[in-house]
Amino acid sequence: QVRDRLKQQVLEMKEKFPGFRPGLAILQVGNRDDSNLYINMKLKAAAEIGISANHIKLPNTATEADVLKCIASLNADPAVHGFIVQLPLDSDKPINTEKITNAVAPEKDVDGLSSINAGKLSRGDLGDCFIPCTPKGCMELIRQTGVQVTGKRAVVIGRSKIVGAPMHDLLLWNNATVTTCHSKTSTLAEEVGKADILVVAAGKAEMVKGEWIKPGAIVIDCGINHVPDSTKTSGKRVVGDVAYNTAKEKASYITPVPGGVGPMTVAMLMQSTVESAQRFLEKFQPGKWTIQYNHLNLKMPVPSDIEISRSCVPKPIEQVASEVGLLPDEVEPYGQTKAKVQLSALTRLKNQPDGKYVVVTGITPTPLGEGKSTTTVGLVQALGAHLHQNVFACVRQPSQGPTFGIKGGAAGGGYCQVVPMEEFNLHLTGDIHAITAANNLVAAAIDARMFHELTQSDQALYNRLVPSVNGVRKFSDIQIRRLQKLGINKTDPTALTKEEINAFVRLDIDPGTITWQRVLDTNDRFLRKITIGQSPTEKGFSRTAQFDITVSSEIMAVLALADGLDDMKKRFGRMVVASSKKGQPVTADDLGVTGALAVLMKDAIKPNLMQTLEGTPVFVHAGPFANIAHGNSSVLADKIALKLVGKDGFVVTEAGFGADIGMEKFFDIKCRYSGLRPHVVVLVATVRALKMHGGGPTVTAGVPLPKEYTEENLQLLANGCSNLNKQIQNARLFGVPVVVAVNAFKTDTKAEVALVVQKAKEAGAFDAVECTHWAEGGKGALALARAVQRASQAPSNFRFLYNLELPVVDKIRLIAQQVYGARDIELLPEAQEKVTIYTKQGFGNLPICMAKTHLSLSHDPEQKGAPTGFVLPIRDVRASVGAGFLYPLVGTMSTMPGLPTRPCFYDIDLDPVSGGVNGLF
Repeated sequence: QVRDRLKQQVLEMKEKFPGFRPGLAILQVGNRDDSNLYINMKLKAAAEIGISANHIKLPNTATEADVLKCIASLNADPAVHGFIVQLPLDSDKPINTEKITNAVAPEKDVDGLSSINAGKLSRGDLGDCFIPCTPKGCMELIRQTGVQVTGKRAVVIGRSKIVGAPMHDLLLWNNATVTTCHSKTSTLAEEVGKADILVVAAGKAEMVKGEWIKPGAIVIDCGINHVPDSTKTSGKRVVGDVAYNTAKEKASYITPVPGGVGPMTVAMLMQSTVESAQRFLEKFQPGKWTIQYNHLNLKMPVPSDIEISRSCVPKPIEQVASEVGLLPDEVEPYGQTKAKVQLSALTRLKNQPDGKYVVVTGITPTPLGEGKSTTTVGLVQALGAHLHQNVFACVRQPSQGPTFGIKGGAAGGGYCQVVPMEEFNLHLTGDIHAITAANNLVAAAIDARMFHELTQSDQALYNRLVPSVNGVRKFSDIQIRRLQKLGINKTDPTALTKEEINAFVRLDIDPGTITWQRVLDTNDRFLRKITIGQSPTEKGFSRTAQFDITVSSEIMAVLALADGLDDMKKRFGRMVVASSKKGQPVTADDLGVTGALAVLMKDAIKPNLMQTLEGTPVFVHAGPFANIAHGNSSVLADKIALKLVGKDGFVVTEAGFGADIGMEKFFDIKCRYSGLRPHVVVLVATVRALKMHGGGPTVTAGVPLPKEYTEENLQLLANGCSNLNKQIQNARLFGVPVVVAVNAFKTDTKAEVALVVQKAKEAGAFDAVECTHWAEGGKGALALARAVQRASQAPSNFRFLYNLELPVVDKIRLIAQQVYGARDIELLPEAQEKVTIYTKQGFGNLPICMAKTHLSLSHDPEQKGAPTGFVLPIRDVRASVGAGFLYPLVGTMSTMPGLPTRPCFYDIDLDPVSGGVNGLF
């Protein structure tokens, strides 16, 4: 009956949680025959019920340290919900059994032998512990009789930790009056005669006589003893601790030996394993969060960002991880406030439904700022800490270039920040440094390969590329791929012809076609154009090159778009770094660096977990530029977050720059590759930024704002709403509901905010609301959160702007006309030539990633509002084949920003008292 019930429960678990199976591990030391017999019985029962059982067998030479190491591994394995250590431990080395049983995690100790479970049982916490299987089976047998335990006199003979002692506690907490007898009990027969319920676990053959037993008593015999029996082939038979033949005449119920308690013990082990699996699912059920939010102590006037950040005491990052349903082995802490999350979490949650997907974007940016990051954090704080929805923010990691340059940090602001802000804005977990190393490895490989090809013969190159090791030559896997690409289907290095060797060893890179540059995560304008190869050892092979900022590297874009380690590695291999003199693309795979890049990036691919001021979870992962790249955080962070929040939760991510750039790329590039479909667009606008779009005067950093921005001016604002209207239309092009967030400043008047709300709704926004989250935290974004909730229930008919099969020029024209408002495009000769080359090379079906100024819908940063009728000039087209897009260059821009006259680092220093960071950022 028990096994049938458990089998049904396991089936129900599998139906509710596809791919899930309760897991049992049995750890054995040595090779005792009796242990092997018991283990086989358990494995058979587990298979019958549907439990995944794993038998781990250590040799009898195993030390105590070996056993403890194995137990630690099983404790951390989320697929193991219960495990037992088979006793006795058959080892040649001294092992402390008590230490071993107590090393088992209490929540997996389905044998109930740890001191913690024993302690909970002794004090009556029966619902919060595991009970040893034999006593548990005995209680189940007693229940099956239908006799009420309450008020009965029970006698337990034996006081072992495995049966006697826990049996006493179990009967006691089931309201029996319990007497424990043992080898020193002088009146054993008398005590037995009083028992309504008798449980015997003394380990002595037939010690309890039938005449001792009270008529009608329930007798549970746990003993297993061997006595001589000449009628048996083995010369012995198994008997219990009770003289069965005489006892059965007086008992109302009695268990036989063998065949009574033994099978029930195994059944109870299975039951405890299933119960443990149920507790696991209850605790780690996706979408079921028990989260502790932080209370904000709001002050007016609002203190500096660093003061606010410092006033918050973040939760330990392991607590944040546990609250959102991540398992301990899926989290790699980097100190107390940040952690990497293993991609195995996505595998575990793959069958769970996704939550609601929200992207935060903005009007065309101005130097006055719109506050997208602040709004993103404010929205998740409102949804989580105030409306108690499961919600994750997914944001980009900032570059240290802008952080120490003119922009400062990117952790949000006011009472809407990712904390600690200094951790967020600086090295975090080293992802950007890993990208720098990987990128520069490729750059070094390019120049080294050209140098070696120019200075060596074919045979010399071949001998070095495929060296003889102990008289044996062998191609590496990456070299096999290059041979296959060349159409050479040979694996024996000695079998290549001279012509094949020539094709294999010579990439024949055309220096004028190299598109791969070195990178540095610092604003350094003097590295925009450099000469390399000046050392005499380079034998005169110098060329002009440049440094870009790290976040503009294609490796960053690959990191952001990859959906796993294998996909990232494949994308690395496809990255085109130059062309050969015959016009063929030269890839990272051709250079032989793909595997090395994957090794350098194997940790960077794991999303970084942090938290907001109010304690809501945040993934910080990847930070590609929003001009020459797509300007969005990673696909992997979004996918894991969407699984963790559950079907009714929200994931809020942010797209770089305005809706015409970051949002369009979010839809047409990121969503195209990820397969994810957004539910809501949040479009951030400010009154003063819209006034600039309406013709307001320019502003200068450090100079007081002109009165146009600090006094009510409805006409100027109405003119600027043309930009808001156009960006709302851009979002609606993709079939997604738009909610406008009017990020309020203290200089805004009620009439101005009301005008923006009115204009937004007239332009087709689902809703438009005023937000005061910078000064009030999540409380100030409650109206926005409720609007997003309503919008997420509205129909979302998401669609891409263009089909990939369209010619490259047509895709560019569609973006220019429909998103920017251009009359047409003009391809300059270099751009037209590149389109022809890339189409010929097979890259014509890639998405388009427009690289243009973010300060205008047009190519001219001085044109504010919503200009129309212009012709968009395309001066060049480049390819990020690994990332998976072509990026047309519109106008001029630099991928290595410079430092201003007074950089942010003037205000940054260490606190002389605390040793922390002052003045950030």
